[in-house]
Amino acid sequence: MQQDNNMPIIEIDSKSGFCFGVARAIKMAEQIISEQKPVVSLGDIVHNAEEISRLEKFGMSSVSHEHIQSLGSKTVLFRAHGEPPSSYERLQKQGACIVDATCPVVLKLQQRIHKAWLEMAEKNGQIVVYGKKGHPEVTGLVGQTNGEAIVISNTDDIRSIDPSRPLVLFSQTTMDLKGFEAIRDSIRIWMNPGVEASFHNTICAQVGNRAPHLRVFASKYDVVVFVGGEKSSNAKVLFNVCKEVNTSSYFASSALEVQPEWFPLNVKSIGICGATSTPLWLMEDVAGKIKSFFMP
Repeated sequence: MQQDNNMPIIEIDSKSGFCFGVARAIKMAEQIISEQKPVVSLGDIVHNAEEISRLEKFGMSSVSHEHIQSLGSKTVLFRAHGEPPSSYERLQKQGACIVDATCPVVLKLQQRIHKAWLEMAEKNGQIVVYGKKGHPEVTGLVGQTNGEAIVISNTDDIRSIDPSRPLVLFSQTTMDLKGFEAIRDSIRIWMNPGVEASFHNTICAQVGNRAPHLRVFASKYDVVVFVGGEKSSNAKVLFNVCKEVNTSSYFASSALEVQPEWFPLNVKSIGICGATSTPLWLMEDVAGKIKSFFMP
């Protein structure tokens, strides 16, 4: 609601913020912390530096995979992105207490990929994952194939696929649907005639539905501020969606990054939205910062 003649309408998108998997992982971490047990996240629990900082203040710490051998018998949380089988094996040997916060959607995808890999092994086939190389979810998915899955991020990568061997394509859960469809269509052309190829759109519905929603949301406002973590691939994808329909869209990781020059004097409406890894409190902080620019 507009507060006065100078204050523009400032609204936070009700459908932005944590997806189910991230919210679940955060809740599990908070539960362990409330029991006053030290907990270590294997990798960043969420691709949002501000939320990580908040949890660290309550006692959670993070460690990279390079230092997994130092965890011993500690309580270790597996984030929503999931982990490859090797992480389970190494920590179990050390006597660590594993709290598995893998998103149920990602866990189901891991199981599907492992099953498909076993089936393709009998046909000399290949598993292909459309995703961001090096992304933790993709690392976990590739781990289900003993490291044999081919990861492709764009149509140029299709050259790494053997067109003479059977193929099954899956997608990282947070990828763009248009990108998946382009990969699928290019593979169909690339494969030799008659070679078996199946394609599975495994983009999370909750994530996938945000893109069309944000296209509508971003078009409603004079200025859009997208709040997300610099490391979040989902944030990059969704911010680009906003930018496509509203050129006055800006990216901010925190309220400190919001600039007054983004908002011309005649601005009437400002929309604030975020990624699946963006907490509501952070979007509210950004809204507060924006309001301060219009205060007398």
